[in-house]
Amino acid sequence: MSSNPAIAGIPLVLGGNVFGWTADQDTSFAILDAFFAAGGRMVDTADVYSAWVPGHKGGESETVLGNWLASRGVRAEMRLHTKTGMLGGAELYGAERLLQSLDRSLERLQTDHLDLYYAHKDYPELPITEIVAAFGAASGKVRSLGASNFSASRLSEALAAAKGAGSMPFTALQNEYNLVSRAHYGADLQALCTMNGIAMFPFYGIANGFLTGKYRSEADFAKSIRGARMKELIVTGAPMLAAMDAIAADTGASLAQIALAWLGAQPGIGAPIASATSVAQVEELCGMASLTLTPEQLNSLDNAGPQ
Repeated sequence: MSSNPAIAGIPLVLGGNVFGWTADQDTSFAILDAFFAAGGRMVDTADVYSAWVPGHKGGESETVLGNWLASRGVRAEMRLHTKTGMLGGAELYGAERLLQSLDRSLERLQTDHLDLYYAHKDYPELPITEIVAAFGAASGKVRSLGASNFSASRLSEALAAAKGAGSMPFTALQNEYNLVSRAHYGADLQALCTMNGIAMFPFYGIANGFLTGKYRSEADFAKSIRGARMKELIVTGAPMLAAMDAIAADTGASLAQIALAWLGAQPGIGAPIASATSVAQVEELCGMASLTLTPEQLNSLDNAGPQ
């Protein structure tokens, strides 16, 4: 199978963390239908979604997504991304255990292969050769491999280890990255990704909703279950919202669309990841595909963010 993750449809990955959690199956199906209708062809999930919910054990998102794929008959048109590595500890990256996890994900997703399979986190105590070998053993059932929450040094070591062993390398990265949080995809990772053709798929593209502009004061915290996370950003992110407001006034674009368009313009980015809990939200997010920011607008956003 190919080792390069394909970018399909509009340059946006729909985050599946909400499926089976804040979006029940009917709502999830409506969101996925709207995403598909808008040209979206890439969906990201993980076996751990949504184990943090009382009564859940993980796999709920994959199950909902698998049911949608089966009911709509569109598996061949979709690029399906999932992850493993957070439903336990370092033992998850043993070769036999990893293949068991992969098979369970495939069963829930009702498919015989994945387009992109991630190591959801790094375990620095493990030799990188062991992680590379374990994921390389999955190559018969996955088209490409990715690393999530990896540093530049560990990703570089993984690339060298895969080359030395002749195994499938990581050709995708999924780290946190957005207008107000840039440390996890700094200059070192940008350079590594661009030099090696690694597609970066950033998560928290709209910073848990902060970059939609709906959290501007403490009174806004109650707008969602994520509101409590906004306390620090309301202060540090105020200059960013001001810069985004100016661009919104000039373009008519929403703040979420501006945030995602900025990501798409950065070095090494394959496509940003964003989730939605309603059809209206997913339609708004997909509108980022028609927005191109000018150099002046990009510069104003660059300067308003953390330096």
